[in-house]
Amino acid sequence: MTTSAGDVVFIQAIALGIDPEWRRRPQASRAEDLASFVTAETAAVEDEVHSELYSSIGLEPGVDLILWRWASTVDVLERAGARTLRSGLGSWSRIRDVFLARTAPSQYAAKPSSQERGLLTGERSRYLIVYPFTKSTDWHLTSREERQKVMNEHMKLGHQYPTVRQALGYSFGLDDQDFLVAYETDDLVAFGDLVRDLRGTESRRATVRDTPILLGIRRTPAELADLLGA
Repeated sequence: MTTSAGDVVFIQAIALGIDPEWRRRPQASRAEDLASFVTAETAAVEDEVHSELYSSIGLEPGVDLILWRWASTVDVLERAGARTLRSGLGSWSRIRDVFLARTAPSQYAAKPSSQERGLLTGERSRYLIVYPFTKSTDWHLTSREERQKVMNEHMKLGHQYPTVRQALGYSFGLDDQDFLVAYETDDLVAFGDLVRDLRGTESRRATVRDTPILLGIRRTPAELADLLGA
């Protein structure tokens, strides 16, 4: 993910809900609105914002789209967000959730595996799962040695599911949660098994918040147009 302060990357997940009234607009208007939205996404990339588009239509209450983004500064993330909301479809959308974090070296893995190096490089998987995560005060006051022992168990279990990749962003001072957690996988059954098994590890005792969990399916503009009838 990152190796020094100079390599810090800011990561963001934005959940958008489309106004139901938009679906009652003429098909030509919907197509124009979606084209404007896609143009805004293209401009974000040109502004050095890496952006991936996922659909949550019918999967999450009030959420239709998830934007997974990262950039070198929050300033360009802000510009990209403003551009998105000014676009045709964006002007009909409302931000339902947004999570912000930064990358940092792992506190517990001296040499992170390919699974733990984040979702900022490599080929994209079909599914994205993202959620905020906060640990208890007792956890932060526990000795480094004890925390390392607990996390060793946590990481060992994760390595048993090689089809699941993880990104961990640090949100301290930037957002309400401690961390932004994201997973990519082509196998939702394996991911569900991983989460179930993690519930039985010692690290679970320190969990204060790990909701809402947002699930998105990676989509091309053409696929999104078909889903939205645009």
